[in-house]
Amino acid sequence: MTPVVLIAEELAPAALDVLADDFDVRHVDGTDRTALLAGLAEADAIIVRSATRVDAEAVAAAPRLRVVARAGVGLDNVDVPAATARGVMVVNAPTSNIVSAAEQAIALLLAVARNTASASAALKQGEWKRARYTGVEVQGKTVGVVGLGRIGVLFAQRMAAFGTRLIAYDPYIQPARAAQLGVRLVGLDELLRESDFISVHLPRTPETLGLIGEKELATVKPGVRIINAARGGLIDERALADALAEGRVAGAGIDVFVTEPTTSSPLFAFDNVVVTPHLGASTAEAQDKAGLSVARSVKLALRGEFVPDAVNVQAGGVVDEDVRPLLALAERLGKVFTAVAGGVAASVTVEVRGEIVSHDVTVLKLAATKGLFTSVVEEQVTYVNAPQVAADRGVEVELTVVREASDHHNLVTVRGALPDGRRVTVTGAVHTTGGRESRKLTQVDEFDLELDAGGVLLFFRYADRPGVVGAIGSILGEAGVNIAAMQVARREAGGEALMALRVDSSVDAELLSTVATAIGSARGSIADLRDED
Repeated sequence: MTPVVLIAEELAPAALDVLADDFDVRHVDGTDRTALLAGLAEADAIIVRSATRVDAEAVAAAPRLRVVARAGVGLDNVDVPAATARGVMVVNAPTSNIVSAAEQAIALLLAVARNTASASAALKQGEWKRARYTGVEVQGKTVGVVGLGRIGVLFAQRMAAFGTRLIAYDPYIQPARAAQLGVRLVGLDELLRESDFISVHLPRTPETLGLIGEKELATVKPGVRIINAARGGLIDERALADALAEGRVAGAGIDVFVTEPTTSSPLFAFDNVVVTPHLGASTAEAQDKAGLSVARSVKLALRGEFVPDAVNVQAGGVVDEDVRPLLALAERLGKVFTAVAGGVAASVTVEVRGEIVSHDVTVLKLAATKGLFTSVVEEQVTYVNAPQVAADRGVEVELTVVREASDHHNLVTVRGALPDGRRVTVTGAVHTTGGRESRKLTQVDEFDLELDAGGVLLFFRYADRPGVVGAIGSILGEAGVNIAAMQVARREAGGEALMALRVDSSVDAELLSTVATAIGSARGSIADLRDED
């Protein structure tokens, strides 16, 4: 069945093109609650902007839902906990508007510095009063940046071109990184005292709400101009209005408000305040980037791949390009482990070995956990709920890293102990030949292999003796199952051997049992990795 992607608000044509060939794209008015809930009944994914409310009721109305995508940055209209509880991935477009937001802050700063808005309004009313709107230059001034996240950094880089002195307050950035940007880190009190211009670039959290209030505004450098194009509520609007009335603050540029939408604020009374209706992301480019970003994320999510912009995935964030090829390998190893083990382990360790551990490889534990449970639980296992699925079954999954590798550049191993005391280990690597990547199974327990980790894999352990290969080939051949690859690994002639086969079609439990009985194997194992190819 072709997955259904429900578009609840207007999306850029280029974003729709990304989805059109692979999915059943349907449209609904997200503000029409009845129509929305009806549309969600068959939806595998929904894409919204800011007007559509995806709450617990909406999530419950969508039994097939796998991903909620917000074509923008904020997620105020999405019930992330409700989605997470259902294993539904929530994604947004965190970098789609960063350039637009930084440019809006600069536009407000320049408009405030030169009285642009009030001068424009006066001239349109027939008043030519140049002296009244005398401004100040930006060059040579001290600009304080509150928050050196992605937008704050872009703002600082652009302000540097104006010949300003840049200082910043951000307790979560290292001084060396700030120095690379040409910014001096200071405390908030020092920033308030020294800055001629202050621009705020922080998320709205319980810690940042009201960060600059009456107390802080009492300490600012007289004549300071303050810009907020980040989030409403970071600056106390009433306290700012009082500081403007006293003349301590010479002007302000405000794009965001504590309550939105709003047409009433104490700041509206001042000619030296430039206000805009939250236009930070309101550029054609930002809207297109947001739509394209979430469309690509939806495509990845519905393919079962890792989505870097998922906000409710424990290993969320940017995955290094060197780590990314190991994601599918780790998930496949998890599936192979469960197949060979014949059940769920009591504890599992994911070991990553090689130069790759110089990067953050936490996501590989998540991928392996997803693989461990995909074929053994009824519910859909995703990057979102895999840790909870493991916890619910009392399985502790740990990650270890070892810098040294052996015969392979980088290795991933999944090893664990079963409730009956048995231990199982599977290891794999990614090989690159002629620019093409292939995922190889390199070891099962202590048996060395070199087999593609894909398709349908069969495993049999038996006493090494003549005729076993022929017997297996005959039984599978009579059943119409073609063998694509076969390897036999043993420690010594006549000892225990492991046969691993890659076949072209499904093998049912009855046929697997027939083969195992014929060769005297205690049991056979099957790992179906076709969804990963």
